[in-house]
Amino acid sequence: MPNSTRNRASTGNSAKNSEKKTTVTPSPERRRELLSTAAEVFAAQGYNATTVRRIADEAGMLAGSLYYHFDSKESMVDEILSTFLSELWAGYDEVLGAGLGPRETVEALVTESFREIDRHRAAVAIYQKESKHLSTQPRFRYLAESQGRFERAWLGALERGVAEGVFRADLDIRLAYRFLRDTVWVAASWYRPGGRHSPQEIARQYLSMVLDGITPREEQTRREEQTRRDRTQRKTQRTTQRP
Repeated sequence: MPNSTRNRASTGNSAKNSEKKTTVTPSPERRRELLSTAAEVFAAQGYNATTVRRIADEAGMLAGSLYYHFDSKESMVDEILSTFLSELWAGYDEVLGAGLGPRETVEALVTESFREIDRHRAAVAIYQKESKHLSTQPRFRYLAESQGRFERAWLGALERGVAEGVFRADLDIRLAYRFLRDTVWVAASWYRPGGRHSPQEIARQYLSMVLDGITPREEQTRREEQTRRDRTQRKTQRTTQRP
């Protein structure tokens, strides 16, 4: 084969190989693994201090190889946060549309929040640290919109509780909201999946400590009496069931 023909053939093959490389589609599982790794690095080091090279090192690959999967670290953090918020709002919307009472709504929102911390602990940490900064960029405008929805959902449940006498009449709604919000989401800094307590158990313990502080004394007394009656009933049932 003439040299010029071989060169053209070689150039053509190189172009085809290059084209094949740039059109590689990673598996969904591998993409999730890389995003999980990136989330842990972002959460630990902060968005600005994190480089693509550092994420690649943690993933055990070359920095250039990471660009086959994502075009920038901005794309990675965008997908991490949007996935977390999509799942959070799927759960919240189900709670808000269930027709629950005010107290039950707050309980369900808290429980759903702890479930999301269990599923997306690193994403929650990123959201807490970076959302104020990132939301100034057009690509991340949805972060501010989500924060507005979040506030309206919680304030609405608290306001309804005060109006219906479920929560104290002198309750500062906005202060209560901020306390609930911050004490729930700060758990992302210490919670580790697979630990001693499940998300549901943590939510139950948290609610038992918090809600009795915002319910009227009469409501507390009623619930305590109901709890005592339930315990007595369970003891009676166990006694009658014995041979």
